[in-house]
Amino acid sequence: MYIDSHCHLDRLDLAPWGGAFSQYVASARAEGLGAMLCVSIDLHTWPALRSLIEPYPEIHISVGIHPNEAPEESPSGVALYDALVAHAADPRVVAIGETGLDYFRTEAGAAWQVERFLTHIEAAKALGKPLIIHTREAREDTMCLLEAHDAAACGGVMHCFSEDWDTARRALDIGFYVSFSGILTYKSAESLREVARRLPLERVLTETDAPYLAPVPHRGKPNYPHYVREVTRLLATLHGMQEQVMAAQVEANYRRLFRL
Repeated sequence: MYIDSHCHLDRLDLAPWGGAFSQYVASARAEGLGAMLCVSIDLHTWPALRSLIEPYPEIHISVGIHPNEAPEESPSGVALYDALVAHAADPRVVAIGETGLDYFRTEAGAAWQVERFLTHIEAAKALGKPLIIHTREAREDTMCLLEAHDAAACGGVMHCFSEDWDTARRALDIGFYVSFSGILTYKSAESLREVARRLPLERVLTETDAPYLAPVPHRGKPNYPHYVREVTRLLATLHGMQEQVMAAQVEANYRRLFRL
């Protein structure tokens, strides 16, 4: 079966399924999708997100605040730490994040973004839950903070990986996994495919980041978790493996990282 280790289920275009999330889940199951991780980007929509996934045991959830969420709209410091810990007491919560640094939309080195990231790291370590890391145009600062603040103690995943081999190697060195999205299938992503070829199979995950970044041949259209099969298929080709063998490896990795 296929695994989508990172998606945003409350943002899917459900029009093809009559607007019914239950119908989409049934369709995705029929397509061979075995598990999804619905990733949190803020705290004010988290209760609705948690309610959405309740009937579906194959859907897990995280808790966290995306680095691009405006500081004035989110708790910080002790209040953020306490909120993360409180939500993570829910047994369906398997990870902290997504968190990290994003200098594409935010001033590089913004103190509030760094503080928020560090709070997530500390909460993840205290809870013994892995981190989901977002980094965009901030690879050096992201890795330095993970290394300096002992993120190896909780582990995690570099989500939607599009960085270079050195960044991947540093992530591996602190026990992190590397997750590939539809970007891996893009014609312009040969250097990323080379990183994927070099990664040890026991540290690889697949994701869609749906509804964003649809893989080829769906690029430019709404993305859905069951499209993760395209990423799995390409990873199998890159490693000279059968598709179902790669899918089984990813499933084992997913269950290991998120303690399932």
